[in-house]
Amino acid sequence: MSLLAKIRCVWTMGRGVARGLPDAAARRDPMELFDEWFAAAREAGIFLPESMCLSTATPDGQPSSRMVLLKGHGREGFDFYTNYESRKAVEIEANARVALCFHWAVLERQVRVEGVAERLPSDVSKRYFDSRPRGSRIGAWASKQSRTLPERAELEQRVKQYEQQFSGGGGAVPLPEYWGGYRVRPTTIEFWQGRADRLHDRLVFERDGEGWATRRLYP
Repeated sequence: MSLLAKIRCVWTMGRGVARGLPDAAARRDPMELFDEWFAAAREAGIFLPESMCLSTATPDGQPSSRMVLLKGHGREGFDFYTNYESRKAVEIEANARVALCFHWAVLERQVRVEGVAERLPSDVSKRYFDSRPRGSRIGAWASKQSRTLPERAELEQRVKQYEQQFSGGGGAVPLPEYWGGYRVRPTTIEFWQGRADRLHDRLVFERDGEGWATRRLYP
């Protein structure tokens, strides 16, 4: 964290901010507000501001959560990538309703997203996969994500196996058929801004046809 970010942390934590969220009627596009907040998190020097908690659930309601990285966002939603045989993906395939949560403590800000996850096109996944470091691409082949690993040595042996397998042909590592991205299309987005005396600001956007309905919530 930069010195400036540390100073901001000391200045804001526990004090709230003088300027909170705008009135609900003043904002009609939550993605524009998210863009502003995400840019502010980067500017503040926050480590991995793209980290987000992804929560999934089985059809019978058993939840699970983990941290993943936001790899793209826009008016259509929030993108991340994973192994399609992982626990998160298996749960998404059975129950596509998911939740995301961003928390930027330095700025006393949080964004909660509820929505539906859908697979990204394979060409989009391939383009991102090809941009990853070679070691990460090899790792995608070597890891049987979420399955039982008897010992670390087995994983290391699988890494060596795929390094050798993909050593020819210019060292290209193809996209595994079981690996790719998801886009979370939001139905609800809530922005939380910390304020003094715990009188925080909460502004929620709910999908309403092609637009959004907005309302303010008690803290």
